Amino acid sequence: MYAFISGVIETAANGAVVIDNNGIGYKVHVSGSTLSKLPAPGKSVKLYTYLHIREDAMELFGFLSMEEKEIYELLISVSGVGPKAGLAILSVLDPDGLIRAVINGDQKSISKAPGVGPKLAQRVILELKDKFKGYKAEEMPAENFAAGNNVSEAAEALTALGYTLNEATRAVAGLEGTVEQIISQGLKNLMRNK
Repeated sequence: MYAFISGVIETAANGAVVIDNNGIGYKVHVSGSTLSKLPAPGKSVKLYTYLHIREDAMELFGFLSMEEKEIYELLISVSGVGPKAGLAILSVLDPDGLIRAVINGDQKSISKAPGVGPKLAQRVILELKDKFKGYKAEEMPAENFAAGNNVSEAAEALTALGYTLNEATRAVAGLEGTVEQIISQGLKNLMRNK
């Protein structure tokens, strides 16, 4: 019904943004990563939207890119993944991170989303693996993220500090040393990129 909404941001907090479009305030639910990338209140924004209709409510979900919206729609097509769980997953993994996690069978990263347990994460992997074959996640050296190596552990530590898996893996890609040294250098890389 709604392809996108553009207008001025009134408020942005608690997983939602209110957009003033010609005097009407639309409440749009967004992922944590989208919320962090939005301009300040008073600035214009355009969000691609998905309308979810239930018996007792109509809710809009918004995305900064068409790709993120498409990934979200694939995600909520998985049995057991509702609109809020889909947003929770996209709050801990951006689209590229989710694609990599699904293709690599990384259920641990997916289950970091609030309300998403290992069984649901495994179902996401099983149902989306074939569908994600056509998507191109940004190239990331897979050998650096084999389970148990220092780079992998450092990336996991950075996600525990609140960074997305994609931010953490970019920050530590190609680094060498102890886990502590890689975390330290990864944090420096993250601060430089802010």
